[in-house]
Amino acid sequence: MEISASASTAAVTERRGIPAASFVEDVETYLKQSGLDVNSSLGFLQERLQQYRVVEMKLLAQQRDLQAKIPDIEKCLDVVAMLEAKKVAGEALITDFEVAEGIYSRAKVEDNDSVCLWLGANVMLEYSLEEAKSLLEKNLENAKASLEVLVGDLQFLRDQVTITQVTVARVYNWDVHQRRIKQVVKEPES
Repeated sequence: MEISASASTAAVTERRGIPAASFVEDVETYLKQSGLDVNSSLGFLQERLQQYRVVEMKLLAQQRDLQAKIPDIEKCLDVVAMLEAKKVAGEALITDFEVAEGIYSRAKVEDNDSVCLWLGANVMLEYSLEEAKSLLEKNLENAKASLEVLVGDLQFLRDQVTITQVTVARVYNWDVHQRRIKQVVKEPES
């Protein structure tokens, strides 16, 4: 089953800019087709592994950011829902807010038809509760979809790392085997 998965992965040339690694069945043919000697091939494969590691670090950072962003968006949606419920019930919202570091004040908000949302880059906009809910739901949906794609990219990347590591091992072992054969051939002659 692993071999068929590798074979199907080899048919893909890349995924979102991540180059696909191909499984090497025959090392000698691989070296002839690539036009590289063993050391150059191992160097190329190690460089490719390093590139995969850099991409993995970037993807993991993006994943951490999205995983932190999703709960924040969900909290904001909860707050908007609570504000809508208070508005429908005709109740005032009583809340504590920070005036300065460690200093809080209690506020009673009677007119809660709108909410202000941070958009990033020091930009805050005021939205009606309905607009805010719609925007936050869209942002949550986009964040979850991006996270799903990112997880797929990470799995693809890990598969490529494994295939490349196996290729490195196969090239190295083939080289060791070839050296032993040459050594055995030379020994009887001497």
